Amino acid sequence: MGKIAVIGAGSWGTALATVLASNGHQIYLYARNRERVEEINTKRTNQRYLPGISLPPGITATSKMAVAIQDAEAVFLVVPSQSVRSVSRDVAPYLHPDALLVHAVKGFELSSRKRISTVLREELGETKAIAVLSGPSHAEEVARRLPTTVVVASDDVHVAEKAQDLLINTSFRVYVNLDPIGVEVSGALKNVIAIAAGLSDGLAFGDNAKAALITRGLAEITRLGVAMGASQATFSGLAGVGDLVVTCTSRLSRNWRAGFLLAQGKSLQQVLDELGMVAEGVKTTQVAYQLARHYNIDMPITSQLHQVLFAARSPREAVESLMSRLRRHEIELLDEITPFRRIT
Repeated sequence: MGKIAVIGAGSWGTALATVLASNGHQIYLYARNRERVEEINTKRTNQRYLPGISLPPGITATSKMAVAIQDAEAVFLVVPSQSVRSVSRDVAPYLHPDALLVHAVKGFELSSRKRISTVLREELGETKAIAVLSGPSHAEEVARRLPTTVVVASDDVHVAEKAQDLLINTSFRVYVNLDPIGVEVSGALKNVIAIAAGLSDGLAFGDNAKAALITRGLAEITRLGVAMGASQATFSGLAGVGDLVVTCTSRLSRNWRAGFLLAQGKSLQQVLDELGMVAEGVKTTQVAYQLARHYNIDMPITSQLHQVLFAARSPREAVESLMSRLRRHEIELLDEITPFRRIT
């Protein structure tokens, strides 16, 4: 049971720190905010992000990156997607060459449209052992030790299994997956559909509409993911349909709440200010819209949500547009979407 660093003391980073600490590891939780560090170390709470949760004694918070990273056998990166590159550069000088790096970031880099693991390899080296953690996992429930099941994915099975060993316990079950592309794409794009689901609920469109959004949203995610080199099977698993369902149906979801607040007539900036935390689906909608055009992939829900978020289209107009699309067959063969080009 060695030292593990968790970079990012938001709700998900703190929740993962509790899982790792409960497994007997020595956890160093990095936060930039010194007041939050003091609160975690003295009161054993993180009220801003996990109110009402008592943190185990195995967690030590620090605002010094060197203290968190040096001699850590594993580093969990849990920061907003748009901060990954800069944080990676901060991590690099202190990272042990043999350390395992696990990221739990659900998004893309906006400027490059790259997956998070690609950004990490550009900053930390192609040979770095990297795994991605994803799946249906609200931080609040994980911190309360409610039963949760996720996946860790890597191109290298031994890397994924090492991450699995660090995390798994009786309340946090972890499966290994060998399709990091599919897991990353699923984790990012489900937030887009969750905003649309929140809009639907906010407009009181009912369960029928939301079920259709989830189902057709999964079809969109799968089409784009396969075009990017993912395995179709991944989207039927925990990182795909599992995470999509929980994010689209729970009021604990920031992205669902973002859509719900937008449906109340609030501006995007008002919504983001009210949430007080990052809703990854907003920027991911921009990336997904661009990637769909790049690959010539049909993603009508994503396209309409992009219009709502960034072109002042009303949600009702967007739904009317979706409902009036040309007649289609439900089952679309993936081999009709050609040519597939794999990007990293």
